[in-house]
Amino acid sequence: MTTADPAFLPGLELSRILYEEAVRPLLDDACPGLRHAAARVGTGSEVLGFDTPRSADHEWGPQLQLFLAPDEAARYGALLRRLLAERLPKDVRGWPTHFRRHDDPLDPVGQMELTDGPVDHRVTVQDVGGWLTRETGADPSAAEPTVLDWLAMPQQKLAEVTGGAVFHDGLGTLTAARRRLAWYPDQVWRYLLACQWQRISQQEAFVGRCAEVGDDLGSAVVAGQLVRDLMRLCLLLERRYAPYGKWLGSAFGRLDVAGGLLPSLRRALAATEYPERERGLCEAYETVAALQNGTGLAAPVDPACRSYHSRPFQVLHAERFARVLAATVTDPELRGRPLTGGVDQWADSTDFLNLTEPVRAATRALG
Repeated sequence: MTTADPAFLPGLELSRILYEEAVRPLLDDACPGLRHAAARVGTGSEVLGFDTPRSADHEWGPQLQLFLAPDEAARYGALLRRLLAERLPKDVRGWPTHFRRHDDPLDPVGQMELTDGPVDHRVTVQDVGGWLTRETGADPSAAEPTVLDWLAMPQQKLAEVTGGAVFHDGLGTLTAARRRLAWYPDQVWRYLLACQWQRISQQEAFVGRCAEVGDDLGSAVVAGQLVRDLMRLCLLLERRYAPYGKWLGSAFGRLDVAGGLLPSLRRALAATEYPERERGLCEAYETVAALQNGTGLAAPVDPACRSYHSRPFQVLHAERFARVLAATVTDPELRGRPLTGGVDQWADSTDFLNLTEPVRAATRALG
C-alpha cells in the first residue's frame, strides 16, 4: 500500500463487506445450499477491536474464515480456495484482497497488494471442531470444556475465539462453541481469582525490600509486575479475558474500574522514590480489594493496607483474599489444587502458550 491508501475501515467491517458482497454470492453460485459459517475470529488486532490505520501494514485486510461440516470441508476446501482465488474482486472498498507473500524469514508477514492475476486471498476453509482444537486444545463445539480444558486455555486464545464477529452461521456449531467459551464456569472463575490474588501476595513485600537495600531499579521492576497483575485481576473481576501484553493496557482502559484506578497505577509506575511508589500501590490495592469485596463471591476482607509483619513495608497481604476465595471452591477437581492457576498465570512465553499439547500436559502435571 502507498500514501494514497483508501479510507480506513475497522477490520471487522471490512471482513463483513468481503463476505456479504463477494464471498457469499460466489458460494451461492458455485455451491448453492452449502451449509456454512462465516466469521472473522482468531488472531488479529481487529478481532479484539484494537486495530488502527497502523494495522494495515501487516496481516490486516479483507479476510475471514469459512467453516463447513468436516466431510464437506475435506470435499470442498480445495475447490473453494481455487474458486475464490480466481473470482474474488481485486479489492474491497479500495483495500486489495491479494496478499503478497514474503520469502524473508525475518519478515514473514503478508501485506496487501493489487494484482492482475489470481488473488492470494485470506479466506480459509476449515471445520469448526478442527479449528477449535488447534486453537484451544479442546473442541467445545462437541462438549462442555473440562476443568483441565479451561486451565490449559490461555486467555488470549479465549479472547480470539470469542471475539471478532460471526457474519453467518448455517451450522450453528460455531455460535454454540463461542457461547460455551464466553466466560469461565463459576467454580473455575473463583479458583482463578484466588490464584491471581496469590500471585500478588508473593511479590508485594519485595517493592520495599529492594528499596531498603538500595536497589531502586529492582523495586520499580517489581512494582511494574504488580501493576500488571492488578490489571489482569481487574479484567478477571469484570469478566473480561486478558489479552497479551500489546493490548493489555487498551483492554484494561475499557473497564469500569479503570478511571478510578489509573491515577494510582500511574503513580506507582512513575515514582522515582520508594515512598511514592508504595503509596500508589497501596491506593491501587485498596481499590481492587474493595472491588473484590463488592462481588459477594466470598466473605469480605478488610481492604486496608498494613505492615508486612514486623517490617516497615505497607502491603495488602493479598493472600487473605486468596484464602477466602479458595474456601468457596467446591469442585472436586479444583478444591485443594495448588494455587498455580490457569496456564497464563504461571507461564508467559508466547511460544510455549501456542503449543497446545505441551501446555495441556504441563497443566495436568501441576494438578
